[in-house]
Amino acid sequence: MSEQKQAQQRVVVVGAGMAGVQTAVALREQGFAGQVTLIGAEPHQPYDRPPLSKAVLLGKAEDSAFDVDFEALSIELRLGLDVTGLRADAHEIDTEAGPVPYDVLVVATGAEPVTLPGTEGVPGVHLLRTLDDAARLKPVLESRHDIVVVGAGWIGAEFATAAREAGCAVTVVEAADRPLAGALPADVAAPMARWYEESGTELLTHARVDRVESGTVVLADGRRLPADAVVVGIGARPATRWLADSAIARDAGGSVTADDRLRTSLPDVYAVGDCASFPSARYGARLLVHHWDNALQGPRTVAADIIGETPQVYDPVPYFWSEQFGRFVQYAGHHGGATELVRRGDPADPAWSVLWLRDGVLVALLAVGRPRDLAQGRKLIESGARVDPGRAADPAVPLKAAVL
Repeated sequence: MSEQKQAQQRVVVVGAGMAGVQTAVALREQGFAGQVTLIGAEPHQPYDRPPLSKAVLLGKAEDSAFDVDFEALSIELRLGLDVTGLRADAHEIDTEAGPVPYDVLVVATGAEPVTLPGTEGVPGVHLLRTLDDAARLKPVLESRHDIVVVGAGWIGAEFATAAREAGCAVTVVEAADRPLAGALPADVAAPMARWYEESGTELLTHARVDRVESGTVVLADGRRLPADAVVVGIGARPATRWLADSAIARDAGGSVTADDRLRTSLPDVYAVGDCASFPSARYGARLLVHHWDNALQGPRTVAADIIGETPQVYDPVPYFWSEQFGRFVQYAGHHGGATELVRRGDPADPAWSVLWLRDGVLVALLAVGRPRDLAQGRKLIESGARVDPGRAADPAVPLKAAVL
């Protein structure tokens, strides 16, 4: 694209989280000369989300604003503005403040937490997704309340960790038979249940919430749990309901189905981050990745495609991390379709890893307190390396030395 044509282009990015901010920044870093507008629903200066369940929640940081000089980059910020619809034929989005025209649109609206049915508007019931959510929860932790966390997934474990550090009594209620049931196989996740007990957190599995009353969570089996506060962490869904009346292709779960360059089914519209799935040739599957690294990496592909550089296929090795109960947990890859599981170390120990192989090729890795395994394993996954299961099972052998 010529610089003169670029200068006349208007790129509108909807969503001011990591994916949206990084898209706007990447456009400028890659030399885009046109107008860039970043629209965010929250009134706050754009901020990073991972610190919300840690430093911000515990009062160790005031906020987690991105260190980006939007004015110096000539990025127009429109904050506190809800986007309500997309009219692709007119090349306009609808907002509370009226229509906004675009030449290129980037959908980066992320995900929104799933609420617990029947608890909308009930006092003392919290979600943890936004800066305002963290601000409401800080005094709860400071008062050392009895807290019930619904859901033993990543966010539930991280919040329970922070609440115990603050001195709260914490009970985690999980409908499945183990923590992280939706993320990891049973034989990998089951040992993590001990982490809750070691931290002084009570974990109730096979436990479903029937209703929440004032100061009490009532389970389906009749048990009543005292709860000054209830924190719900039962998953997230793509924040794409504003696209319902548009012709943009979405799957049954609501995620925008982008192609391998993160283009949507509509001309001049891209989708990136938690709200979009993409096809992975590496894994032979369509991936929906609700993690920070995906929101960091995808924007570079989008920016390059908008500018008109040589097309870049987006097919990353997914990566995320979690800090919970004194452990640093990292995961890289995608274990769906794996044919063999290899353990490195004993899950009862402080540090161990699990590898997933598909026909001898390393496709995924979970590392607990073994960052070197993660670093080496991620590179091996990217290169499609075959590994010797026997050598890889020896935690004293560096992973890179187990390559065939």
